Amino acid sequence: MRILDPVAGTESRKTDESAPFDVSLVAHRPGVVAATGGLGIVAEHGFDDAGEIDLLVVPGGVGTRPLLEDREALAWIEHSASAARLTTSVCTGALLLARVGALRDRRATTHWAALDLLGEIDPSIDVRRDERVVCDEVITSAGVSAGIDMAFRVVEELHGAAVVNEPARYIDYPRAADVPPSRNDSPAVGP
Repeated sequence: MRILDPVAGTESRKTDESAPFDVSLVAHRPGVVAATGGLGIVAEHGFDDAGEIDLLVVPGGVGTRPLLEDREALAWIEHSASAARLTTSVCTGALLLARVGALRDRRATTHWAALDLLGEIDPSIDVRRDERVVCDEVITSAGVSAGIDMAFRVVEELHGAAVVNEPARYIDYPRAADVPPSRNDSPAVGP
């Protein structure tokens, strides 16, 4: 994902030209990737041609388990996480970040059913069992709905409240104090 100059309010979601991000799905190779339930999503890029990534979002789900042993995918995640301006994960995407060492000596969370596995993959991680979003240079979120909270937080930090509040209202998603900062929270985006 590349971070673009924001357009505030309703204009930020009306066209590709006014969107604050240029989003791309990356997989082993470009083409259709089968998700759970047979849903096909299109990867625009393969690992070899993904280019520069400002904001890495590592998704989760049952598909992360085989990737824990996929050397090609892990190498790409490790490289991308180290080069990205900001790295995040949704749900069990944190397991992949843990496997490549991106969460070493950090606070992190993941889906409740994978919290023990997160600590087993890397015992140096301070696993936060009761936090939906944890920001410790890398931002991890507990599950899918927590991933939405995390995404709104990142967008707000990068582009301000005007860019995030209108789409949240449009999709009827409650915000406010739902996602308190983690104790000793570090900023999501450095200088």
